[in-house]
Amino acid sequence: MSAVLLLPLVAVSSANATADVQGKAKFTVTTTATSVAARSDRRPVAGGVHDKKAQKTFISWAGQYEDSYVQSYDHRKSTWSTPNRIADGASDAHNYPTMVQARDGHLLIFRGMHNVELRMSRSPRPNSADGVWEETLISKNAATYPMPFVTRDGTIYVFYRETTRDLDGTTPTDTRPMLYVVSKDNGKTWKTSTELTGDRFAIGSTARPDNMNEIYIGQLRQEENGRVRIVYTLAGGGPEGNKHDRYHRNIYYTWFDPQNRHFYSASGKDLGTQIDDADQEKHLKVAETPLTLPNNVKSPDYIQQVGTILGQPFLLWFMGDEAGGPLRNYLSTWNGRGWETKEVARGLRTREVEKVDPFTWRVYATEDGKPNVNTYLVRLGRFWSPETVIPTAKPVQRVEIVENFRDPARAIFSGASSNRDVAIADGDIYVAGFSRR
Repeated sequence: MSAVLLLPLVAVSSANATADVQGKAKFTVTTTATSVAARSDRRPVAGGVHDKKAQKTFISWAGQYEDSYVQSYDHRKSTWSTPNRIADGASDAHNYPTMVQARDGHLLIFRGMHNVELRMSRSPRPNSADGVWEETLISKNAATYPMPFVTRDGTIYVFYRETTRDLDGTTPTDTRPMLYVVSKDNGKTWKTSTELTGDRFAIGSTARPDNMNEIYIGQLRQEENGRVRIVYTLAGGGPEGNKHDRYHRNIYYTWFDPQNRHFYSASGKDLGTQIDDADQEKHLKVAETPLTLPNNVKSPDYIQQVGTILGQPFLLWFMGDEAGGPLRNYLSTWNGRGWETKEVARGLRTREVEKVDPFTWRVYATEDGKPNVNTYLVRLGRFWSPETVIPTAKPVQRVEIVENFRDPARAIFSGASSNRDVAIADGDIYVAGFSRR
């Protein structure tokens, strides 16, 4: 399909409109840890899990020096544990924790030690976050941004971005493809995507004339049917030459089948086990965006969201404004033949989405420098409306929906720190959900 040229398409509603409709969703908010969160580059994936057997919810977050912490909520006692520091973050905001639960009940935390290696921490006992966790080096593959998920048969996948130059010393710095590792024994042994498929990488390119050869996955979401929905943007140096993350460009969508390790387009085109530049430009491009820095903002932003309505995908993403105004928020919907994109709001950083019913998704969003999390509803993948405001004492930088959540521990809000330096950790950790009566 042809790309959708990015243009202002519709009138937009005010980001403050949620204040007029408070009460549509009755959220409660608990501060589980105060003045502990450091700045984190976390993407909206794998923040926590609910364990039905233990009747506990486990969450993870990045504390001072980007060290990894976990907490647990006992649903029988309605109590939160104190934070348990489980791993060293090496003072880098990229080295945040992501959490899944293996089929044997053990909790697993993954960290991509920025451009160096992929590490895993394993809870000492199944169905518990207590105690001293065991650390494993999965591979020295210049990994960053781990995105783990567990399939229905217990297979663990971890997608990550590789900084190839840190491996060979010669590849341009803005060549950073996506790969993955796989474990079929609860994280004890691993194989790389290259070993499994023979492909050098899973998603990427090496020779674009605009040097946009870096992949930033905004969100990776596994559905009940096993399909893994992926939305991403490109980054790189642009026509000025090779430079890491100078510009961003375009929005792309694909889905991944863990059973055969093939990628597919929205139309169902089978792209095999590797997506290259020809594939993404011909089959996966959702929106074409200019190679500029509108209002000095990397655009599209690093974070995007993906959901589906009756199997048809929709995406949320945002950009800066050329005229210096607030951020511009876009909704892209697959109509069965092509992508339709429209502007739906201004001034929001969309952080996460949550399925409400077969036709409706809830959007969690924040406004820069302000406390609270605003929620919106997307109906039928097309219609955007404000819902409510979830109050927080301080601004929030990250939102993650807990896997298989049980209220009141539905969503993790990681508070924004007052400084980019991760030696400063003064953000709060909040958990929001509906009251259980």
